[in-house]
Amino acid sequence: MRRLSPIRATGLFLLATTIFGCAIQSSLRSDEMTSSPHGFLVAPESGTGPGVLLLHAWWGLNDTMKQYARDLAGSGFVVLAPDLYDGKIAETIPEAETLSGALDERHLEAKATIERAVAHLVERSGQERVAVVGFSLGGYYALHLAGSDPDRVHAVVLYYGCGDPMAETSKATYLGHFAENDPFEPSENVEFVRSHLEQAGRPVSFHQYDGVGHWFAEPDREDAYDPQAAGLAWTRTLDFLKAARP
Repeated sequence: MRRLSPIRATGLFLLATTIFGCAIQSSLRSDEMTSSPHGFLVAPESGTGPGVLLLHAWWGLNDTMKQYARDLAGSGFVVLAPDLYDGKIAETIPEAETLSGALDERHLEAKATIERAVAHLVERSGQERVAVVGFSLGGYYALHLAGSDPDRVHAVVLYYGCGDPMAETSKATYLGHFAENDPFEPSENVEFVRSHLEQAGRPVSFHQYDGVGHWFAEPDREDAYDPQAAGLAWTRTLDFLKAARP
């Protein structure tokens, strides 16, 4: 197994390696491992831990999403972030609208990619059930996954993303981080998801962060990022994921 240069993350070194053998950090390629999707795989230095699937926002699998994956791995999780855009990254809202609109047209393909990612993560982590963290666009797919694959998803974290809660079939517990001022996910969308999950008997803890807007937890969105709110959301996320370990 060939080791590359170490990457510092959350107080420890994560070692980048090839994807074969005991991979610690890898950019997965479909031509290297046909059973896995395009994506970014990171594990703690031990190489083992509970699985977390990270679903990116409408910008794509950018450096911010990869850093969240590294930080989760630094806290003891095996993390796989599938690339739903096949390597494309949006920098502006119009570019993100174009990419997300194209993804909407092939949403069944995207959902199949996510299912393959879950199967790969289950195999890689050695755990039968995984948690899912979804940012914005990824929150929609996280909700769908929890309802469509309830036996393999035990926990869901939503960062300012909503959709069909699929509450009747889900077996997961839920944590949500939502902005007070968010035209992309207004409060009625959040309340719709919360109420349906609660009516179905799912454990739900949704938090509203005052004075912030959409993307408040993404440092590269300088017009929206709020360090205090992002830090609190991160602490709550880690506490939730550690408590929900299968």
